[in-house]
Order: sequence, then structure tokens, then C-alpha cells
Amino acid sequence: MSDTPVPILMYHSVATAPNDATRALSVAPEAFAEQMALIGDLGLTPVNTAALAAGWRSGAPLPDRPVLITFDDGYEGVHRHALPVLAKHGFASTLFVSTGWIRGAYDTGGGLDAMLDWDQVRELAGAGCEIGGHSHTHPQLDQLDDDRLRAELVRCREIVTDELDAVPDSFAYPYGYSSRRVRQAVRAAGYAQALAVGNGLARRRQGPFALQRVTVRRSTDAEEFTRLLEGRAIARNFARDRALTQGYAVLRRARQVRRKAIRSRV
Repeated sequence: MSDTPVPILMYHSVATAPNDATRALSVAPEAFAEQMALIGDLGLTPVNTAALAAGWRSGAPLPDRPVLITFDDGYEGVHRHALPVLAKHGFASTLFVSTGWIRGAYDTGGGLDAMLDWDQVRELAGAGCEIGGHSHTHPQLDQLDDDRLRAELVRCREIVTDELDAVPDSFAYPYGYSSRRVRQAVRAAGYAQALAVGNGLARRRQGPFALQRVTVRRSTDAEEFTRLLEGRAIARNFARDRALTQGYAVLRRARQVRRKAIRSRV
């Protein structure tokens, strides 16, 4: 079975005037349209997360040059700006929703900018966008105890199932953070595959619960976007991100050790 690397694009907000909290990880609508046109011009075929995982798991057929277009959190611009462009090209995509950030009955008020409501999520699903889970309140999952971790995963899955009458198979880790314990919990909660960040191309050998993505941000121009799709100079593009990620990982491990030490003294 092929282990040809696949670019999985990670988007967040698609917005003309994003707020300060989402600006760096937002993409202007004109840039998004240009990027989708480049995917078509380069001869890549978008598939959703479940289709890629099924292809790698069981040998289900995949196009010669697959690419994944994914969105995290659930920003309103995915419906307003991205959906018409995706529909124009006939592109598959995956939206990972933090259910406590979606406007409606379960809204916890944590959304960072204008968020989707459930009617818009259903419209996206009806247009062929796979809807996956992204936890309920978007915490750093590796910082939660076992009970809270399970609650975040199960609550998200139950709400998506109730709202869409379809069980979500795919998951994306908030902030890209995971650990062996988190990955096992995601699997136990019923998800079949999960995406991290990593800022590298996805490969089958990464395993279905640790597939890497590359970040598309407001500063990503057409030349850099083409390099991401072709897998060129990715390590150089994201060198600073990886250094920061490694630093955050050290801090998170230190916090975990400190909490365990405090609990053992209680």
C-alpha cells in the first residue's frame, strides 16, 4: 500500500476583517479563492479526512494526487466565503467543530470571532463537507485529567451526532496537542482517525491518530502555498513554529509533573 505523502491544509478563519485573536491564522477570501484555483491548476484532487484514512487503512481507491482542505474551530467565514469557492470547484473538505463555540443551544461563549450556527454547519454538511470533532470547549487536551478529557471528546461527538444525525468519524486536536494518552482516549471515544499539526506532510506510517497538517495563514502567499502543496521547503517554512512547539511541549510536561507531585502530597 502506498505511503506517498499527502498535504493536509489546515485553515481556521476565512475573513475580510478578522479580529486580533484570529488574524494571524485567518486567510483573506481573495487569497482562499486563489489557493483553491492553484489546487485545480496543479492537478491535485481534494478528498475528505475519512476518505484518506479509509484509503490508507483498507486500500480503498484514492486519486493519484490527493490533498485535504480542513478548517478548525467553526468560524462563520467558512460558510460565507469558503463554501461558495469549494462548491464552484467541486472540492471536498472537512470542518472540525468545537461544539461549545458554535452558536446555539450548546454555546459556552468561548468562540474567538464570529462563529457558525448549526444551520450553517448543516448546510456545509449538505454541500459535501465532512464534519468532524474538535472537542467541546477547545482546551489543551493533554492538560486534562482522564474524566475531563473523556467528557470533552464524548460531549463533542454526541452534539455533532444529535445536530447532524450523523456520527463524526474524524477528529482534530485543539492546538495540535496530543499525547499517547490523548490519542488512546480519542480512539476510545469512537473516532476512527485524528489530525495533529506538525507542519509536515501526512504519511500512512504516522498512524491514523497522528496525521500531520501544514498551516495556512494570512501571510501565506501563492509561492509559499505552492511549495506546501508540492512538499518543498516545508521544514524551512515552519522552523520557527517547530521551535515554539518544542518549547511549549517542555512547559506542558513540566506542568504535568508539578501537578502530579502536588496531588501525591495531598
